[in-house]
Amino acid sequence: MRKLLVKLFLVAAVVLLLLVAALAWVVQTPIGMAHEPLEFTILPGSSMRAAAREIAAAGAETPSWLLLLLGKWQRVDTSIKAGSYEIARGVTPLELLSKLTRGDVSQSDLVFIEGWTFRQMRERLDAHPDLRHDTAGLPEADLMRLIGAPEAAAEGLFFPDTYFFAKRSSDVDLLARAYRAMQQHLAREWQARAAELPYADAYQALIMASIVEKETGRADDRPLVAGVFVNRLRQGMLLQTDPTVIYGLGDAFDGNLRKRDLLADTPFNTYTRRGLPPTPIAMPGLASLQAALHPPATEALYFVARGDGSSHFSPSLDEHNRAVRRFQKGGRP
Repeated sequence: MRKLLVKLFLVAAVVLLLLVAALAWVVQTPIGMAHEPLEFTILPGSSMRAAAREIAAAGAETPSWLLLLLGKWQRVDTSIKAGSYEIARGVTPLELLSKLTRGDVSQSDLVFIEGWTFRQMRERLDAHPDLRHDTAGLPEADLMRLIGAPEAAAEGLFFPDTYFFAKRSSDVDLLARAYRAMQQHLAREWQARAAELPYADAYQALIMASIVEKETGRADDRPLVAGVFVNRLRQGMLLQTDPTVIYGLGDAFDGNLRKRDLLADTPFNTYTRRGLPPTPIAMPGLASLQAALHPPATEALYFVARGDGSSHFSPSLDEHNRAVRRFQKGGRP
């Protein structure tokens, strides 16, 4: 009887060793895939069982019980992270489980460019294939409420930058991040602003920064452009800046700014209305924010494009008119 028990024990031990060896081989064997790369999304609150079903449904040729067994064996079956994942051929079940517990989600990115209007920004946002478009078709004011912003007008309130995000995440989250980034940059620059600027609040500084952004893409000229407009505000002069007129024309602008456009009164026509327009006209970058809030001391009240991307700055109308004749023959004074 004792010999029989010994034999049974030895058989059981061999079977157990074989099972352990087989399991070790299975967990280290690359997962078969219906296609590559394999993409799937684990929803918040998903159990290990639900995650295994989602992975199988996406085309992973591995049994669901294997991931469940691995999760319980490593005591991580309740530690998987929600998000979008992407796996390539060659990944093993053990590596996949590690990826799920680390939250190693797949990422995409979206770039918002300095000088874009909110309309341009939203077109790019709505066209991105890796986002969930929860704001598509929402009126602007509703969108702003959705991201928790108190402003109704969205123009200029999002910071231009490259934003990385987990695939299949909501565009609401990305917009909220871009909004918070602008608020943080604006608050910091406003706190450190130069003395005696002619802005009632930080929002007016943002409006000025958007004008500077649209007036020049040349880094050397940005502060001087801001200085000209600050001087004009201080003296009660019209800003007379073409980008605000163009923004006010909207879809009616055909690419050619005419004299009649400068005379057509809109809230954004700085040839017919004094002071700043009611909202920004684009997304300003950090350099334009800094220029608007730290303009250099200058006597210049006018500037004209030289034709090479730079501008000529003048303290008087006579000098400005001479510069116009020199750099823009037949141009508008």
